[in-house]
Amino acid sequence: MLNTLTGKQRLQAAVIAVVVLAGAGLFYQNYLQRPALDGLLQSNGRIEATEIAIAAKTAGRIKNILVNEGDFVSAGQLLAEIESDALTAQLTQAQAQLRQAQSAAVTAQSQLQQRISEKAAQSALLVQRQAELAAAKNRAKRTGTLAKTGSVSKQLADDNDTLVASANAAVSAARAQINAADAAIASGEAQILAAQSAVDAVAATVARVQVELADNQLTAPRAGRIQYRIAQSGEIVAAGGKVLSLIDLTDVYMTFFLPSGQAGQVALGTEVRLVLDALPQYAIPAQLSYVADVAQFTPKTVETASEREKLMFRVKARIDSALLEKHITKVKTGLPGMAYLRLDPTTPWPASLPPLVQ
Repeated sequence: MLNTLTGKQRLQAAVIAVVVLAGAGLFYQNYLQRPALDGLLQSNGRIEATEIAIAAKTAGRIKNILVNEGDFVSAGQLLAEIESDALTAQLTQAQAQLRQAQSAAVTAQSQLQQRISEKAAQSALLVQRQAELAAAKNRAKRTGTLAKTGSVSKQLADDNDTLVASANAAVSAARAQINAADAAIASGEAQILAAQSAVDAVAATVARVQVELADNQLTAPRAGRIQYRIAQSGEIVAAGGKVLSLIDLTDVYMTFFLPSGQAGQVALGTEVRLVLDALPQYAIPAQLSYVADVAQFTPKTVETASEREKLMFRVKARIDSALLEKHITKVKTGLPGMAYLRLDPTTPWPASLPPLVQ
């Protein structure tokens, strides 16, 4: 069959074979040829970081994106803006309604004070009418006694009795006016409550629109680096539509896998050293922060010992945030490397491992 290949085809086959052999040699050198270290567990993994989606809360058109991929941003920094013309108009309208409601509340309060003043005047008038009634009663009593003896005329006694009845009517009228003033005060207090409720309702509308306007200002929830620009200025995004991808470079870890026998030996907080392919001259200190409680890549039901050996558990080793902040501009995700775990903290690290990064 080889005799039927043309010269060009033989050359292509030879190139492919060389590439495959070179790749196999590189894999062997980087992974399989790495010496096993006594007292350490080891596994290859990849550097990852916490990724945060910067998304629009409501649908709208992207007005501006203020950062580019690779930019470092601080917590609270403005990253992008969603157009808010409609919300701005709603806010202006709500603020006008709030001023109107506040004015109505002030007017209701003024009217209540007027009703209270009127009641005070009616109360003073009632005291006057009661005094006049008492005087009329005393005068009618004296003239009535004198009329019996003929000292005064019967007409005068009758006139004084009429004045008593008139004074009684005046007292009753004053009391009725006070009751009317009480009713007006109660009505004024109800109007104040209604006006204040209207103020509160419109104020809540103003606050809601202000929150929506603030939500259209997309800010960084924490410090990090912009990984991707998912959308561009001028595009329309739906509610929850992603605009940017931010990675937190103070929350970086390596994810790798351990077989069941080894995963059962490690504990959270176990000291780990990471050696990256891109930086083999240094080891990065880390601590075991997560061990999956469910195995991957195996059947759910495992019957034999050989099958149990195939169980692989996902593990995370987190790098200290202070060290990351010190080298923040050099932190990159996606880099492959090896993780070495020391089960016994009293056992010294092998001298063959590279020194720790400072």
